[in-house]
Amino acid sequence: MATDARLALITRPGCHLCDDAKAALDRVVAVTGDTWVEWDVTGNDELEREYGDRLPVVMLDGKEHGYWRVEEDRLLRDLTTPQL
Repeated sequence: MATDARLALITRPGCHLCDDAKAALDRVVAVTGDTWVEWDVTGNDELEREYGDRLPVVMLDGKEHGYWRVEEDRLLRDLTTPQL
């Protein structure tokens, strides 16, 4: 799932934690100016197998950053700290 966005949120419909995570990501990107994309596990066997039991999952730069809850302070820090 290639994307230009640094942030991705893996979700499924009807997931209340996913709705909370979307709102959290919106708050984070309002500060950083980044964008995020949503990846729905519905109909995607690979995503369902890998992440289905711990949704939502936040991906940063293609790596898992966290699941179930968005740690907004940590995510802000990781988005704004220069990578060495």
